[in-house]
Amino acid sequence: MAITRKDVEYIANLSRLTISEEEIEEYTKQLSEILEHVNRLQKINTDNVEPMSYAVDIKNIYRDDVNEPSIDRKKVLDAAPSVEKNCFKVPKII
Repeated sequence: MAITRKDVEYIANLSRLTISEEEIEEYTKQLSEILEHVNRLQKINTDNVEPMSYAVDIKNIYRDDVNEPSIDRKKVLDAAPSVEKNCFKVPKII
């Protein structure tokens, strides 16, 4: 199915766009090329392709998220310039 001038005018009208004669010709050509590409993609045999979320096989390269011992909270809060309710107190920015 090729995109016609009438199709482009209809789409522009639905979109409430005013387009020039040159743009109508350009969009007719571009949309036809896009549709042709989609048709070529639809003809590709994907029977042996497993469904996937991403085009590449992504694996988490980082370590597992595990709780480990950390700096003592009391020592950190003692070093802070201002503390309120066991949290850092910072000045308002806005």
